[in-house]
Amino acid sequence: MTFDPSTLKYDANGLIPAIAQDHKTGEVLMMAWMNAESLSRTLETGQVTYWSRSRQSFWAKGESSGHVQKLVELRVDCDRDCLLMLVDQIGPACHTNRRSCFYTAVRSGEEVEILVPMAD
Repeated sequence: MTFDPSTLKYDANGLIPAIAQDHKTGEVLMMAWMNAESLSRTLETGQVTYWSRSRQSFWAKGESSGHVQKLVELRVDCDRDCLLMLVDQIGPACHTNRRSCFYTAVRSGEEVEILVPMAD
């Protein structure tokens, strides 16, 4: 069966959540938004491209930082309203220079920082 992006369920703003996961370790790296065009660019180039809601523009991951995400495999959830991208992450995924954006855990009602920024 050929993948048809038009069968995806985008929200009222034409966006779909996209979760990036390290294809080797399974570590969840980040969540961002895509629209039909950013998904198309990702599939065409192999470099993950998101839609920045704050800038209202395309954002090729790593274009300014060099911390590129290369798409290894795209997965679509059962409701077709969320994407999982298995990626090869070069450098930190988070703008705080951490490997993952999910660096705060809630343990016994307290926030605990579980990842420190990576060395430059």
